[in-house]
Amino acid sequence: MPMLEIRNLNTYYGHIHALKGISLDVEQGEIVTLIGSNGAGKSTALKTVSGLLSPRTGTVSLNGRPIGGMAAHKVAGLGVAQSPEGRRIFPRMTVRENLEMGAFARGKPDPADMERVFDLFPRLRERVAQKAGTMSGGEQQMLAIGRALMARPTLLLLDEPSMGLSPILVETIFGIIRDINAQGTTVLLVEQNALMALAVANRGYVIQTGKIVLTDAAAGLMRNEMVRKAYLGEE
Repeated sequence: MPMLEIRNLNTYYGHIHALKGISLDVEQGEIVTLIGSNGAGKSTALKTVSGLLSPRTGTVSLNGRPIGGMAAHKVAGLGVAQSPEGRRIFPRMTVRENLEMGAFARGKPDPADMERVFDLFPRLRERVAQKAGTMSGGEQQMLAIGRALMARPTLLLLDEPSMGLSPILVETIFGIIRDINAQGTTVLLVEQNALMALAVANRGYVIQTGKIVLTDAAAGLMRNEMVRKAYLGEE
């Protein structure tokens, strides 16, 4: 049984049909990436999994349990955490306070969880008392991922973690995503930087205008001519 199983999912924004019957699986221990152009439905898929959006029809199951349409805080309580597009950190709060908010659903933050985040992101340890809004974009992205990890997720949803970052920071963030996965967290990754996403993922799905049009092992997608032309910048 897949950890996450999506079947024939249809999600709307008002009258706009954003997800058109998509199906996908994420097995425990995998990094699975969803690639596609802006507006293709990638973020909508993550929001439907995390409970921020409710599907009109179709099913979302976590370890065999239906979670489609469940309130977001209840989905989080089942071990799903999301690092949202645009980071959405609390700018007036310190790094420590932001991280503590990540553990809110579990009650009191565990110092061991904080240490794990600091081991993954040493920069956050240095900035622990700094207001989050005064940090660089890369540091804020680290904080957004660290905050999600404070919930001890079994499934981590990452929405555009490389957005707006310099190439060297993108390398750093994706190296850390590998480390998080190696420590036992399953990852569903939405990313416009298809090259980096496929470099870390086990498998991938290509989404176009709300429909899954292709799925394969990451290496297979990297060799696919359509993917190379459309998403890897090759002529």
